[in-house]
Amino acid sequence: MLAFPSTYTVGITSLGYQIVWATLAMRSDLDVRRLFTDQGDPQHRRCELFGLSLSWELDGPVLLDLLEQQRIPIWSDQRSDDDPIVFGGGPVLTANPEPLAPFFDVVLLGDGEDLLPAFIDALQEVRGEPRAARLRHLAQVPGIYVPSLYAPRYDSDGELLSIDPIETGLPATISKQTWRGNSLSHSTVITPESAWPDIHMVEVVRSCPELCRFCLASYLTLPFRTPSLDDGLIPAVETGLSATRRLGLLGASVTQHPQFTDLLSWLGQDRFDDVRVSVSSVRAATVTPELASGLANRGSKSLTIAIESGSERMREVVNKKLSNEEIHAAARHAKQGGLKALKLYGMVGLPSEQDDDVESTADLLLQLKQTTPGLRLTLGVSTFVPKAQTPFQWQGVRPEAEKRLKRLAKRLKPKGIDLRPESYGWSVIQALISRSDRRLASVIVAVRGSQESLGGWKKAYRSARSGDLPAAVSAGVEMPLPPPWDEVIHQRWNDSTVLPWDHLNGPLGRTTLLKHQEQALSLTDPGGLD
Repeated sequence: MLAFPSTYTVGITSLGYQIVWATLAMRSDLDVRRLFTDQGDPQHRRCELFGLSLSWELDGPVLLDLLEQQRIPIWSDQRSDDDPIVFGGGPVLTANPEPLAPFFDVVLLGDGEDLLPAFIDALQEVRGEPRAARLRHLAQVPGIYVPSLYAPRYDSDGELLSIDPIETGLPATISKQTWRGNSLSHSTVITPESAWPDIHMVEVVRSCPELCRFCLASYLTLPFRTPSLDDGLIPAVETGLSATRRLGLLGASVTQHPQFTDLLSWLGQDRFDDVRVSVSSVRAATVTPELASGLANRGSKSLTIAIESGSERMREVVNKKLSNEEIHAAARHAKQGGLKALKLYGMVGLPSEQDDDVESTADLLLQLKQTTPGLRLTLGVSTFVPKAQTPFQWQGVRPEAEKRLKRLAKRLKPKGIDLRPESYGWSVIQALISRSDRRLASVIVAVRGSQESLGGWKKAYRSARSGDLPAAVSAGVEMPLPPPWDEVIHQRWNDSTVLPWDHLNGPLGRTTLLKHQEQALSLTDPGGLD
């Protein structure tokens, strides 16, 4: 059973979920069924594997509902030989699986192209053996993390000291696996019922060469990879266009594919006149009138660029190699090429940010409105959330971000700029899940039923901190009390702090990430540091 923690409409739009499902379904030794929160394929009489793809922190608690629906014990140490092996993957679990670790038997760290087949092959080798033997065998496979075979140690003050193997013969650290093949992924399911109806998605690039210091999509997926045009992209596009005339080109920075212009030229052929092409976020400095007109001629109405901040100083801090003039040029080129709208993404609450930096963001948007009249502007703005495996993982959520979201709304909305702020409260919960260790697991169990509100999370966390959680929550699972709320959410951690994910190796090590953080913060105005 392969599950997704949302509805079918949302889940089937996830390219990652589609690829995992297709990879497993193509094997003759597996019978794979899908499960979403609102529907699923017919169940097996006996399910041996239960998998979950997790792309967003706030979807984590849904796992427990899906497990109970399948009558699978939610705590891994309470499962018997007859229960399925529960495994998971995706960016959230690859970056830091620890808050959800007590619910998983196995976590797959990294790209699935090689890792999934290795996982299934290893499991088939010990299929008839007891659960404990199967898990120990799986733990020897590179990229496979078996949480029950690793135990956290805390000091008397509740500080995490380490997470170590519980017995000899187990690897002390587990490394994320990276696919280095020439081709990336594309849709295996095209349906009018998805959130993006009848669209064929093609992954144009993986990772991003810009390395913005906060960016999980960039740092976690290094190195930057680009499939070839003739052997990778064109065959993937043609496969999809035999079934639909809608094409989505995906990636953190698709226009930085060295042959992206050639791809657009190829799509400019007369035989593609009825094809509608949309692209995900592009690097502002790569926007040209030719790019914009090429997209407009294939049905695109808008372009999306990430600016992070209207302050050039802040863009230097986060390593966003982008000038104000390049942003203005992108807007001019988008309008000149026939596009109707420009969507910009930014953040508040970044390390060292000051009120003046937020004012600069508002100023930039108002200037764009003045210099490119008729181009519809949208600013999506979120609160900075520290993510594991990035240089800013030691930073905290800044409480003043909430007021800064309101400041932007006050300046921009009356001027006709569409502001779409993400909830500050949900950014706080993202940070809680992103930075926590296994002690959060009991909170995740306790918050069920009230996880739709920040108040519900805070109440559950207070109960866990005071030791007042009902016995039914932990079901006999021993967990120390979690650390103070502010320590997890808002505190700037010391460089020497033991991180919950220190035993899991991402693309770049601690020393390199610290160096990148030091480079970023060395550019700040000392008066602006908190």
